[in-house]
Amino acid sequence: MKTDNILLDHGSGGKISHSLITDIMLPIFNNPILSQLNDGAIFDIEGKRLAFSTDTYVVDPIFFPGGNIGTLSINGTVNDIAMCGATPLFLSAGLIIEEGFSLADLKTILQEMSIAAEKAGVKVVTGDTKVVPKGAADKIFINTSGIGIIPKNIDIASHRALPGDKIILSGSIADHGITILTQREGMTFDSSVASDTAPLNHMVKNMLSVCKNIHVLRDPTRGGIGTALNEIAIKSEIGIKIYEEKIPVKNEVAAICELLGFDPVYIANEGNLLAFVPPDHAEKVLDVIRENRFGREACIIGEVVEDNPRKVFMQTRIGGTRIVDMLTGEQLPRIC
Repeated sequence: MKTDNILLDHGSGGKISHSLITDIMLPIFNNPILSQLNDGAIFDIEGKRLAFSTDTYVVDPIFFPGGNIGTLSINGTVNDIAMCGATPLFLSAGLIIEEGFSLADLKTILQEMSIAAEKAGVKVVTGDTKVVPKGAADKIFINTSGIGIIPKNIDIASHRALPGDKIILSGSIADHGITILTQREGMTFDSSVASDTAPLNHMVKNMLSVCKNIHVLRDPTRGGIGTALNEIAIKSEIGIKIYEEKIPVKNEVAAICELLGFDPVYIANEGNLLAFVPPDHAEKVLDVIRENRFGREACIIGEVVEDNPRKVFMQTRIGGTRIVDMLTGEQLPRIC
């Protein structure tokens, strides 16, 4: 799609969002670190390998079952650093607050951010606050940046997937996106759907303790697992085959997706990871993930194949095969 103006679609994490990055941003800021397009930048300083990441959160509503904009901002940046194989250490927090915003709500958000940081084992060490006139923002936006150290002999990146790799998904999908949608639209269902927002760095540390040769890690946020898998297939120039019956989706989430016409593979997650692991280590890594409270539903959902490079295929429940393309358009704006 060609346009002279920014659309909501540019924030979807899908095709148009990918095009904004590769066609406009990369040529302007072109450098070898940025061009890797990992969840965070990976670079060396005086013999230390570091991961650095930044993200901005504009979720609406700011409070939702399972979390709020504050916990989302801490967990999201912690996870981006962890997906580089790094141990997250320090975060910054920048706030853009609309005039008239409730001080009580602000205090609640900051307290929840502090609790989330403590659970993840990181410290918020610097920050910034800006207040804009009423109507110039929507309540509160938060930016968090973080830095962590990558242990020796760890090399995780989106271009490292290899044929034969098993693809592990750490938990059920679409919980976060469906929670935000139902809260935003005031939908009431006889269910307890809640966001899956959670820190995954402790899980990743345990995974690396049994396999230092994990090839790719990715938290499938905007655009869901469908878009994340496509990005990896493109960067690694490999094919990916996944199995619909293996992908965990909670019954109530699946029912809401069916009712509203959404495909859960494109719905955002905030406490999930995808891991590309050599086949001889897959079961060990899977067992370790399942020991974590956020990984009890983990399973192997597919593998990397040599056929059809840069494509993702799904074997459906009825035995057919369909292409899983990158998300087109914006299904759910302001999801994170």
